[in-house]
Amino acid sequence: MVDYRQSSMADVAYDLMTKKKKPVDFYKLWQEVSEIKGFDQDDKDENESLFYTNITLDGRFITVGENRWDLRSRHKFDEVHIDMNDIYADEEEDPSEDDGDDGLIEDDYN
Repeated sequence: MVDYRQSSMADVAYDLMTKKKKPVDFYKLWQEVSEIKGFDQDDKDENESLFYTNITLDGRFITVGENRWDLRSRHKFDEVHIDMNDIYADEEEDPSEDDGDDGLIEDDYN
């Protein structure tokens, strides 16, 4: 058995996920990681959000919806790539909406 005391929570999760064949619910994964790390209830409460943040930022993991997580390496690029153009659409201002008010008060600059 591997000694995980010096391993990060994300590394423990990665090791667990490599042994699983399909996506895992976040809370189930968290339960397993916290047991392996030997957290007591106070540690669990304190570290759950940190664990979520860590796997969210760790490029080895992806969310596959409904709070289920999997390894990025198991998915094709097209399945996990987020096109930023879909998120940040270029919104051009309609020139007909411009009322000429630049927000400045003339008296302040004369």
